[in-house]
Amino acid sequence: MEKFRRLIFRTNKHNRYSITPLVGAIVDKFQDVEILETKNVSEITQYPVMDTAVAFSFMTFDVESVAEEVKFLKEKGYTVIAGGPHTTAMPEDMLKIGLDYVFIGDGEENILEFLDGKRPENRIFDGISKRVNLNDFPPICEKKRLFMPIEITRGCPFDCGYCQTPRLAGKIVRHRSIEQIVEYEKISVKYKKTVARFITPNAFGYGSKNGVTPKPEIVDELLFKVKSVGVKEIYFGTFPSDVRPESVTDEMVKTVKKYVNHDYVVLGAQSGSDRILQILRRGHNVEKIEEALEILAQNGFYAKVDFIFGFPFETKEDVELTFNFIEKIVQKYNAKIHAHTFMPLPGTPLSNVGPGVLKQYHYKFLGQLASQGILDGYWLKQEELAKKAFRGIQNTQIFASNS
Repeated sequence: MEKFRRLIFRTNKHNRYSITPLVGAIVDKFQDVEILETKNVSEITQYPVMDTAVAFSFMTFDVESVAEEVKFLKEKGYTVIAGGPHTTAMPEDMLKIGLDYVFIGDGEENILEFLDGKRPENRIFDGISKRVNLNDFPPICEKKRLFMPIEITRGCPFDCGYCQTPRLAGKIVRHRSIEQIVEYEKISVKYKKTVARFITPNAFGYGSKNGVTPKPEIVDELLFKVKSVGVKEIYFGTFPSDVRPESVTDEMVKTVKKYVNHDYVVLGAQSGSDRILQILRRGHNVEKIEEALEILAQNGFYAKVDFIFGFPFETKEDVELTFNFIEKIVQKYNAKIHAHTFMPLPGTPLSNVGPGVLKQYHYKFLGQLASQGILDGYWLKQEELAKKAFRGIQNTQIFASNS
């Protein structure tokens, strides 16, 4: 089978975190494969077609532009591959729009097999039925000086109706070992990267078998050892991770407080309506959110609380319950609000309900919070992205049917 001397990643602001570990895995195994990145697809044409493959990883709202770029590259004769959340959800359709091979689920092992010349008959590299052990692959790439927050957990046991994580990363939780995390932090410190952040769907679930039940003794060991290798600042339970309300306990918060350089935690709530939370399959109610906020406040933390607005199936009563709950937690717990507009994503239970739409009362309420300095987020931009995401699902199907 054909092997490639060069792999070019088509980068954008949404795929940096997913590309770095792939580069790290490749560089560790293949010394003779040139790894490049570009934000401009036209730059790719300076490289020979015969030994160059181009790799995409993208979100649903990027489908239209990706389809155009794939067509451009295929007309030039390049081999084009893709992975990521949209491709994982709609692999056959993505093959039909012109991709040579698609990668679903975990990508590290499969990208190595691709570069080693292996080719599945159906052109789908399956990283769902064959999940990777995080300890087998580096989260950074020292040789290319690519550093990022270390992924300490992959997979989510929940089934939230709007979220692609359990579809992309699986529902079985896999943790990177403390020893390996510390080793990579030590490497980062060597290059003056002394701020530690972590990628995980639920920071306070690290070390637990189910990814939810807090294990403060394990987190204590992790953060103590990370600090001991020269890390000057630790951020745990803040971007690019957050915390589930069920995992907030007094012991866990006290443990984390000993080590971190922040006085807030990013908490996933999503709604102040129990009816909406049930539709979303969140697995908790409003009362559990407030319990978590109470524990955080008692320990000197406030929360930046995630809420999603504009669900096509929400009623005015649901919205009022959420607004009232927000006003309560802002006043009682000094909470800050991180606002999102609902985006339908392929492969999720809510993919076909339509894009999120904000009403005038949303604009008024959120605008007031923003003017008071207690709300942030890209909710306005996400309203447009939600429409693009819904079109992306439809267009992938249209592109595929026309191919």
